[in-house]
Amino acid sequence: MHVAVAGNIGAGKTTLTSLLARHYAWEAQYEDVDDNPYLNDFYQDMQRWSFNLQIYFLNSRFSQIVKIHQSGKNIIQDRTIYEDAYIFAPNLHSMGLMTTRDFENYFALFNLMSSLIEPPHLLIYLRASIPTLVEQIQSRGRKYENNIRLDYLKHLNERYEAWVETYNLGKLLIVDVDNINFRDKPEDLSTVIDKINATLHGLF
Repeated sequence: MHVAVAGNIGAGKTTLTSLLARHYAWEAQYEDVDDNPYLNDFYQDMQRWSFNLQIYFLNSRFSQIVKIHQSGKNIIQDRTIYEDAYIFAPNLHSMGLMTTRDFENYFALFNLMSSLIEPPHLLIYLRASIPTLVEQIQSRGRKYENNIRLDYLKHLNERYEAWVETYNLGKLLIVDVDNINFRDKPEDLSTVIDKINATLHGLF
């Protein structure tokens, strides 16, 4: 079983991944944030470091997926390779922060990689408004995220919505983060778990 949690920066992906891993006894695979050598530079100068960052994420995510399928375990993954390709890289390109040459090079590499992997059995999309994202980004206090621009988050949200609307690679569950607090309220986490069980197994 391969379950993936998708969503914008600050949507709560890592928190939900941890909670579900504990509940289901799944192995959690997290996004490589703390050891990422490009993130801090990227938020200081997006245009200079956008291609480097996206290639780093692409390689990291592809390696992660290969290991997931080789392991034969039940795994929950924090963010997917598809978000990099359909949301983050195109957004950087459209904002003029990645050249067309670099974007085409990046996307050709993604197309090759995606042809070699299987999508998750279930995608959980955390939908959140900009105020919710900003509040959660500020509350976790990552220094390099202080430079994130509101228009950047807004453009990402728009691309997430467009991507999810046409997502057809597997089962999809949308969780509205504005109206649920799975981190602090056990009853809200139980609601999410019930929806996951229903989506995966049709129990309800």
